[in-house]
Amino acid sequence: MDIDQPLTLLGGLSPATFMRRYWQRKPLLVRQAIPGFRAPISRQTLFELASRDEVESRLVAQDDQRGWRLQRGPFTRRALPPLTRPRWTLLVQGVDLHHPAAHALLRQFAFVPAARLDDLMISLATDGGGVGPHYDSYDVFLLQAHGRRRWRIGRQKDLSLVEGLPLKILKHFEVEHEWVLEPGDMLYLPPEWAHDGIAEGECQTYSIGFRVPARADLARDLLQRVADVAGELPDRLYRDAGQPATATPGAIPEALQRFAAEAVAAALKDPHALECALGESLTEPKPNVWFESGRAPRRLGAVVLDARTRMMYDARHVFVNGESWRAAGRDATLMRRLADDRRLDARAVQAASEDARALLATWCEAGWVHPEGVTP
Repeated sequence: MDIDQPLTLLGGLSPATFMRRYWQRKPLLVRQAIPGFRAPISRQTLFELASRDEVESRLVAQDDQRGWRLQRGPFTRRALPPLTRPRWTLLVQGVDLHHPAAHALLRQFAFVPAARLDDLMISLATDGGGVGPHYDSYDVFLLQAHGRRRWRIGRQKDLSLVEGLPLKILKHFEVEHEWVLEPGDMLYLPPEWAHDGIAEGECQTYSIGFRVPARADLARDLLQRVADVAGELPDRLYRDAGQPATATPGAIPEALQRFAAEAVAAALKDPHALECALGESLTEPKPNVWFESGRAPRRLGAVVLDARTRMMYDARHVFVNGESWRAAGRDATLMRRLADDRRLDARAVQAASEDARALLATWCEAGWVHPEGVTP
């Protein structure tokens, strides 16, 4: 992607300009971000996805008698309210993992690092449906796919929530702007911008969301991964033959403190240990994702990554689905191209070393990569 080329998707801004002026700074409304856009995923397909165990789905409904209600899927079609009933919303998460058109749409946002890109969620709502005024801790693009939805947004200082509800709904929503979005229109919102979307008739909205790692959670995961590697290091026992008798047995010996510090330093002796742990963490598939085993052809040609595969790289490694490999030279260049473009043509594959082609074949057998044109 040429990040300096203006995009209709961004209202004529280039990705470079958008990231500099708007990303995590202020909202952007784009009329006809995708001109003539028609929802590529039918209502029936969405219902079918919501009925599957491996797909995360939620049902939000509101009425004057029972107020707000939240249920988690999977849902049979009979478990969902009729379309003639107003004020209910079906939310289906991670549609890009299960539908090629959703995956292709997500690729239009590849000007943001893959480490930040999360998934595409579809919200199907009947008239008056929504999830209430709320804010998110992540960036989101809200693309109107079908019907109309009225959005009200505002910078929110008071983040207090209504108590006793199954949803996080703001107690004092402060509206600054209001728009009605039609198919092809898109609204970008930075983190913590409050918003409330109400369907005007039946509608579908596609939410392109981005991961925001929490520092404490990330630290725990990285330290656990480093600890797992440390378990493979040569071990030695603490010795204190010079320990004198003590009149203060509750005091931790300084020698033991030094021993503990040396043990942690040994685990981090490899200066790239944290880099490797981070790459493995960022590419770890979600808990509800699994792959079907495949078969590598006798002669490997063009290949594409499975829609569920997460692949990234740094200066020394390639990371795929929570695993890591050292990479250098021509093979590293090819693997980085595969991570960026999510495909390699036959010429590029044949230019790879024998070891790299063997690794691609192994990924084919794991279902992480597929020969181009072969439906998994």
